[in-house]
Amino acid sequence: MRVDGRRVKNIESMYYLIPHFLTHRYDAMNMITLDIPVEPMKKYMNEKRKQGVQISHLALIIAAYLRTAAEFPFLNRFVGNKKIYAHNDFTVSMVVLRPGTDEDTMSKVYLDFEDTIFDVQKKMDTYITENRKDDNANSLDKVMKILTHIPFVLGFVMAILRFMDRHGLLPKALVKASPFHASFLISNLASIRTNHIYHHIYEFGTTSVAITMGNMREVPRRCRGEIVYDRCIPLGVVMDERICSGHYFAQAFSRVKEYLSNPELLEEPPRFEIVPDR
Repeated sequence: MRVDGRRVKNIESMYYLIPHFLTHRYDAMNMITLDIPVEPMKKYMNEKRKQGVQISHLALIIAAYLRTAAEFPFLNRFVGNKKIYAHNDFTVSMVVLRPGTDEDTMSKVYLDFEDTIFDVQKKMDTYITENRKDDNANSLDKVMKILTHIPFVLGFVMAILRFMDRHGLLPKALVKASPFHASFLISNLASIRTNHIYHHIYEFGTTSVAITMGNMREVPRRCRGEIVYDRCIPLGVVMDERICSGHYFAQAFSRVKEYLSNPELLEEPPRFEIVPDR
């Protein structure tokens, strides 16, 4: 019995068998770029700013994905030891660069499916502020510091941790500290002025989806017989194809784009019933 997820039993035969054919996440990675028009987000953010409310692109994208995962619960699955599990919670793994240094730290934020865009922004602000403090060492920092003090047995210790992770035996405290055990990973590469990438999904842990935000770019599209250009935020998305079908992923990310085209939809809790993944 894993502390970080519950076994999904009502699955199609193909998805029961796929983890036995594709035994590693790097075997099962699919990648896509989503170009998100920035104008609807920019307009919404400006309106909120006039009301004294600061909303970021990052928070909007996280809130849109969170709301989508509430409607498409298979996004919150992971594969462990050739079995499919549903996460017990919803967490976002992030890297935060500490100001004035080249050092960064990595941790995760706990969200709730009932959270609105305002809840998400508040939690993100708190998370970033806490992790940017010079004197702050989060749980991962502390664990890594301990590991660096045992170099002669580090390989042996890591082999034990990987075995425990594969069989769901890691203690709850370690899972809570680990950013590798999350619903999805997001990285805002535009904040360091670089392009989006296809970030790998870690073999260690339970993260099945990774998303990076890159520099804004102009994307052509045909409109009434003419070519027009939309200013977009490109998202590099990497998915573990074993958790659901390609059609399911396509529907889910189409919904993400719908929410980002109409951010007002994220101001209230979900109006649909949130059904736990069984």
